[in-house]
Amino acid sequence: MILITGAKGQLGYDFQRLFDEIDEKYIATDRDELDITDIKKVREFVKDKNITLIINCAAYNNVDKAEDELEICKKLNTYAPRDLAIVATEIGADYITYSTDFVFDGEKKAPYIEEDIPNPLSVYGRSKYEGEKEVFKVKPDSFVVRTSWVFGIANNNFNKQVINWSKSKDELSIVDDQISSPTYSKDLAYYSWELIKTKKYGLYHLSNDGEASKYDQGKYVLGKIDWQGKLNRAKTKDFNLKAKRAEYTKLDSSKLEKAIGKKIPSWQNGIDSFLEEIKENKSDEI
Repeated sequence: MILITGAKGQLGYDFQRLFDEIDEKYIATDRDELDITDIKKVREFVKDKNITLIINCAAYNNVDKAEDELEICKKLNTYAPRDLAIVATEIGADYITYSTDFVFDGEKKAPYIEEDIPNPLSVYGRSKYEGEKEVFKVKPDSFVVRTSWVFGIANNNFNKQVINWSKSKDELSIVDDQISSPTYSKDLAYYSWELIKTKKYGLYHLSNDGEASKYDQGKYVLGKIDWQGKLNRAKTKDFNLKAKRAEYTKLDSSKLEKAIGKKIPSWQNGIDSFLEEIKENKSDEI
């Protein structure tokens, strides 16, 4: 039996869809069903359920708000991943949790590999990096997967924001000085599952292939939905954001691709699939 935490988020939702397709048994939990910040409750919850894998998709993701909410951010991004790793060890289960490209400062200007030294610029980035270290301290045979700019059908994300903006505006400004790789949560779930099956534990990078600025991503989405407005380039400093952003945090996924023997599709492919899904769901998003 697989335990999924953060099941209502983009990644948690796509793990459920994947497991439904392949007929894998799982228990999906979110904060209403399981408080992962309370290790006693987690221990109680997993009792007698024969959990063989814990997939932690829960996280505090509000990068700017985190600057003022340090404690709750650390609870969810540092201590909870560690506590879930402790429980996984106690019950003999495999464990995977997720981190972020925000652990890097963007000074490298070339895709980041797992051996590069993190230097987070924000409370959010620091909380995730501390979480990685805590997990490996208590359970060295864990999977920790860093990813970037996740988008999917469940919950809000940058693609959906762009689509919503386009409905009411004929002119948009999007930053071109933040570069990484948009990552489709359906791909993130699928390739994570391929990795889990290898039992090759460790730290991995997993993002869609290629790189883009937020401007490039927005332009691609707007082109696909035939928006006829004017798109302007903007700079991060034009927006009054509380948390500092790195300029370049593209993750190199080749270690993971080698481990699973598969190539991860491009971010453009991910967006195409995402937009197709929205259409199939007869959503009014487009």
